[in-house]
Amino acid sequence: MSAIPDAEALYTGLLAGVKALLRPETKLVGITSGGAWLVERLQKDLGLPGAPGIISSAMHRDDFARRGLSASAQTSLPFDVNGTDVLLLDDVLYTGRTIRAVLNELFDFGRPACVRLAVLVDRGGRELPVAADFAAAKLTLPDTQLLALARADDGAFSLKVEENK
Repeated sequence: MSAIPDAEALYTGLLAGVKALLRPETKLVGITSGGAWLVERLQKDLGLPGAPGIISSAMHRDDFARRGLSASAQTSLPFDVNGTDVLLLDDVLYTGRTIRAVLNELFDFGRPACVRLAVLVDRGGRELPVAADFAAAKLTLPDTQLLALARADDGAFSLKVEENK
């Protein structure tokens, strides 16, 4: 297994990458839960007005029958999606299935002009043709392991590896 990178150092890279992707009309949308944590901090650190969007993949997952509705935050998009430049944020890009579900959820709210994706870590292992416009790091892990973002009480980020159940 590769060494687990420092999440705070990766966040600094993500901040620079997102700043380079921003257009005047860009709205940030974080995917629950790790992406939501990232987008809250990015919105503040970039000095963007208003609240960022939060989006859940729960209602459109292809494994909904097995997983059910998670206790994580539900979708909240405090802007009109129609014609908007949306920059999705997530912590870990893996199979692409969460992104597919999130796109379905996003289009339930309207038709954005453009949707791009920035992630903290791209761990490969794609099952769908999904690619990030920016990834702060690329990391390879065995399929038996999950990589998850954690947030401490003081807001500091860390990455942890768990065995896939």
